[in-house]
Amino acid sequence: MTASVRGILLDIEGTTTPIAFVHHVLFQYARSRIKEYVSEHCGFGEVLSDLARLRQEHAADVERNSHSPMLSENSDNEIDSIIAYLQWLIDRDSKSTALKSLQGKIWREGYLDGTLKAPLFKDVAPALRRWSRCGLRISIFSSGSSLAQRLLFAHTQAGDLTEYIDNYFDTTIGPKKANESYRRIAFASRLPATQILFISDIVPELDAAREANMQTRLCVRPGNQPQPSMGHKSVQSFDEIGVLGG
Repeated sequence: MTASVRGILLDIEGTTTPIAFVHHVLFQYARSRIKEYVSEHCGFGEVLSDLARLRQEHAADVERNSHSPMLSENSDNEIDSIIAYLQWLIDRDSKSTALKSLQGKIWREGYLDGTLKAPLFKDVAPALRRWSRCGLRISIFSSGSSLAQRLLFAHTQAGDLTEYIDNYFDTTIGPKKANESYRRIAFASRLPATQILFISDIVPELDAAREANMQTRLCVRPGNQPQPSMGHKSVQSFDEIGVLGG
């Protein structure tokens, strides 16, 4: 890493956390509880907002002819149709902002009662502490909601690491494969994009960050799908990344 780097931007799945935890633990936990959660909370403010956004996303899906389950206009069947649509989205690993927000609320219950504990790759916690000591601004960018991100780093097998993280960005700032999202992140971070290093296991995300003038590293972890580097330097551990602050 060069001395010009003042900020680190991290993906989660396949970068700080094994993919298996997200797909086999978090997703399945949310899927098994989503019917009960939505049924119990559908009349409350935060969930009402999520469901209103979900209906907007569904309308866009219908326009794209995505063959998504239809939402019922009959009040007696409405919740059941919403659950069916949510489960359809989960099965497709959809980046639906409404779904991610609901998942985050469900995971909050699991983290708080001790059912969920996030495993991190062993180099992650030491790197966060090291980078923070060097004055680097550390941010997260994930398709999971900012709430879900905070919960994960607050409840890891290495303890609560949120004190080392300055910002959490989710898809409300834009898609992960769109260069404009990374420009917005740089602006929100109050750093030039050229002084931010983005680390991810997904090449199209790295491409978008590079188009926004960020520095990039392709993270190669056990369990990740092989990726062509496309000119991005690769790392298998955060220990390979230097510790220079600006």
